[in-house]
Amino acid sequence: MAAKIRVHGWVRRTGIEVTGWTCVVFGFAALVLPGPGLLMLVGGLAILSQQYAWARRRLAPMKARAFHAAAIGVKTIPRIAASCLCAFAVMGCGVVWTVQPGVPAWWPIESRWWLFGGSATGISMVLSSLIALVLIVYSVRRFRGKPPPGKTAVPEGG
Repeated sequence: MAAKIRVHGWVRRTGIEVTGWTCVVFGFAALVLPGPGLLMLVGGLAILSQQYAWARRRLAPMKARAFHAAAIGVKTIPRIAASCLCAFAVMGCGVVWTVQPGVPAWWPIESRWWLFGGSATGISMVLSSLIALVLIVYSVRRFRGKPPPGKTAVPEGG
């Protein structure tokens, strides 16, 4: 029984390592390529924070800033609407990029530069916009109508 527990622990640690570092590497790549780079980096750090104190230390301030920014982003209806509109615009561009329509007559440069990157770029744009919409819904449900995290409410008249 003790050997089974040791093997299980080793498999869990290895899974955390592989998944965390994979997210970090893909996150760095997605910073310059289409995709949710910062989200992948933070996700990788969150996974690695189960194993490493250095990852927990780096994750805590990022998480606090991200929650604060999310709360500010859903503070007003126009901000929520603008965020959703941008996510749907990116999704629409991703669909067009995936479909790869022909080069229009007005395109001023070589046709090889029309929607370069292929359908993989379009699919990553659609996935990124879906992630953004899920995060907007999460932020609205968690933070809307509440003071931003890390800030204490100031009493009226004080």
